[in-house]
Amino acid sequence: MNKVLVLYYSRSGATAEMARLIARGAESVAGVEAVLRTVPEISETCEATTAKVPEAGAPYVTLDELKSCDALVLGSPTRFGNMAAPLKYFLEKTSGQWLSGSLVGKPAGVFTSTSSLHGGQEATLLSMMIPLLHHGMIISGLPYTVSELLTTTTGGTPYGPSHVAGSDSNLPLSDDEKALCKALGNRLANLAEKLS
Repeated sequence: MNKVLVLYYSRSGATAEMARLIARGAESVAGVEAVLRTVPEISETCEATTAKVPEAGAPYVTLDELKSCDALVLGSPTRFGNMAAPLKYFLEKTSGQWLSGSLVGKPAGVFTSTSSLHGGQEATLLSMMIPLLHHGMIISGLPYTVSELLTTTTGGTPYGPSHVAGSDSNLPLSDDEKALCKALGNRLANLAEKLS
């Protein structure tokens, strides 16, 4: 059974909801299991520690899960046109996987959420692709054959699904945004099947 690792960081819940939809899209492909994982917060305080298990939501990812996945999807809210620090911090600890080449040739994709329509969605998606390219992964976005890319008035890009959460981060995902999330999960699961 191929495993699609959906790895995300979420602060207000929108990115976590997108991750769940991507997982559903991946599991719509026979023989595929989606694995939802998150990363812990980081702190400016050196003495701060995080519990080994989060209070709610997906478990924290391990480096072994990253190594053993057949496809990877990264998600993060936008922070000034870049991924959030907790996700970047985790990725910076993957030099062992880079040295061993454990992610080379595996399909990967990205997704994001912002408060405003022009809040840096595409810049964030592109910035999340950079470490995946260094790992030798095969990056996949969404083709325009996914019709929601042509009709969306909310989030959604060919670089990957996106969501406009609003200034209070409380807007629900639109139907188009949901469809694009499921489409990416389905696409990466199919690619993992073809490449395995």
